[in-house]
Amino acid sequence: MRRLLLWVAVAAVVMTSAAGAQAPPKSAEAGKITWYFYTVKWGHQDEFLDLFQKNHYPILKALRDQGVYKSVRTYVPTNHGDGRADWTFAVELTGPPDPPQVDEPALVRKLFPDQVTFQKEEQRRFEILVAHWDVPLNVLDLDARKTQ
Repeated sequence: MRRLLLWVAVAAVVMTSAAGAQAPPKSAEAGKITWYFYTVKWGHQDEFLDLFQKNHYPILKALRDQGVYKSVRTYVPTNHGDGRADWTFAVELTGPPDPPQVDEPALVRKLFPDQVTFQKEEQRRFEILVAHWDVPLNVLDLDARKTQ
């Protein structure tokens, strides 16, 4: 599953690059998909997940409830250590075409009144990361794409 997900991401980037200046057609309901990948220091996976679930996941859910995202999904690979599967946790955010503007700092203060603890735990969550990267994806409709 992890390899399939990684190959889909690579294929999407390659196909988008191959399309050159030709922008893929967008439908009104398409929205935007972004994958966030995290590589956690070995032995700290559970601690990272605990901190993510306690401090960041509620923010993503609140943003979903306010219409910024249509869905928030999380993934862990089935296996580890085989080839390019160098991530240990991923988040898929699907957004609507025109998300509403939200005052995220105010939302965070509302969700976490004890900002000292929140900031300390968020700092720890990032301390145990080896890497983090975002992959914004563009839908490429091959049925609608014209070959060159």
